[in-house]
Amino acid sequence: MHRFIKFALTAAALCVPFVPAEAGKKDNTLVWATDRENSITDSNYLNTRELVIMGSLIYDRLIHLDEEYDPKPLLATAWTWVNDTTLDLDIRKGVKFHSGKELDADDVVYTIAFLINRDHGSLSYSYVSYIKSAEKLDSHKVRLNFEKPFPTALVFLAGVPNIMAKGHYDNAPARADGKKDFGAVPANGTGPYKVSEIKPGESILMTANAGYWEGSPKGKPQIANIKFRTIKDSNARLAEVMTGAVDWVWDVPKDQAERMKGAPNLTVENAKTLRIAYVNFDSAGVSQQKIFKDKRIRQAFAHAINRQSIVKNIVGEPSQVIHAACHPDQFACGDDVPKYDYNPEKAKKLLAEAGYPNGFEFDLHAYREREHTEAIIGDLVKVGLKPKLVFLQYAPLVQAVQKGQVSATHMTWGSSSIPDVSACAAHFFKGTPDDMAKDPEVIRLISEADGTVDPNKRKALWKQALTRIAEEAYWVPLFTYAKYYVYSKDLDFKATSDEIPQFFRTKWK
Repeated sequence: MHRFIKFALTAAALCVPFVPAEAGKKDNTLVWATDRENSITDSNYLNTRELVIMGSLIYDRLIHLDEEYDPKPLLATAWTWVNDTTLDLDIRKGVKFHSGKELDADDVVYTIAFLINRDHGSLSYSYVSYIKSAEKLDSHKVRLNFEKPFPTALVFLAGVPNIMAKGHYDNAPARADGKKDFGAVPANGTGPYKVSEIKPGESILMTANAGYWEGSPKGKPQIANIKFRTIKDSNARLAEVMTGAVDWVWDVPKDQAERMKGAPNLTVENAKTLRIAYVNFDSAGVSQQKIFKDKRIRQAFAHAINRQSIVKNIVGEPSQVIHAACHPDQFACGDDVPKYDYNPEKAKKLLAEAGYPNGFEFDLHAYREREHTEAIIGDLVKVGLKPKLVFLQYAPLVQAVQKGQVSATHMTWGSSSIPDVSACAAHFFKGTPDDMAKDPEVIRLISEADGTVDPNKRKALWKQALTRIAEEAYWVPLFTYAKYYVYSKDLDFKATSDEIPQFFRTKWK
């Protein structure tokens, strides 16, 4: 442990007086930090969790989900289902972009038309691909036409898209390869905060939008400035939150978070999330290592990993072990699927049956919570496997997966905070570049499930899809995430399970 953290935590535990620097409250600037580099502020072209959070500050979407995940008006004041594949939305009047331009139907149509055009390479495409077209009905009314019935449209519209001004991407600079760098276009949203400074790889500063529209369910911004900082070293981040140089961090390891509970200037909270962890395999055999085409090997992994131990000793409550390829709180995510108990001897037997009684070497790619991956590796080693950890940043890892360069991964997924199974399992098993199984039967079942508005039919079809995914062990679902937050006692902050901290509602005590 970093020497300062060890000293500070020990001092706190012994109740030694600790006087933090109050830079955040004094400067009316909430400083939050993670280890991720975020060189832009457009989640359409860099879909890190940090940019999802910043998106909620900088932009507004058409729909807002309340604490019960029920759709409420945001930039759309009302909506009407014309039929199963047609949705009309009334667009709010009197809302202005940070540039001063007033929002109208043209902006909504432009945003959606841009994102559903695959040539633009938006990372948000999978979340809007159900939309066939968007058309302007009048100055503040838009019609969305869907490819087929899409029962979760309102929930998805609360997650994507961030509404941009018409022509937002027109003047995007060119990259070295001659293609437009859409992600480099300066942010211009309608949200409660404006981007005022970007230091790539270091920090992004946002300032309160004094002209933010009245009546928003987000409320008026309460803190003058919100600053994101990249601090790669976890001990350095904790050192700065102890001193008050940083006001808010999350993903704090359980053992360190528990020690920090004694610090008089901090609040420590372990909160439920919609994120899950999983191990994925190149079941289709497109990478150089074809070994994971054998179901017995995938099943051996499922029996080898002691998920309950990881939950209890590393993640902490309210995390729970999962067996289906989705979060239990998502609609149609049932746990009634084939399960793989922790059974190292059975894992060894399956490996021997597959022709590998002494295990084999392979790369296990991962990108976050190294201690989780190391625990998984420890379990795999116990059954004779020889994993080599390849630790990357998120974006390069996703690119490697989509290019078929990865044979096994330990990753996580937050479903863009959408409480429906289609935001999780459909993303990974519907034939997209992220689908490492490419199972035609699973693809068919998911397409049918998300092509009906009948909730009972959806549940039945999803049960079949999730059952087959489990039977074939395309994934090893691991556990739901419980995330440790550590933040200044001066902050009036409430954690939400969607992993989008509502900094727009946060205020100083």
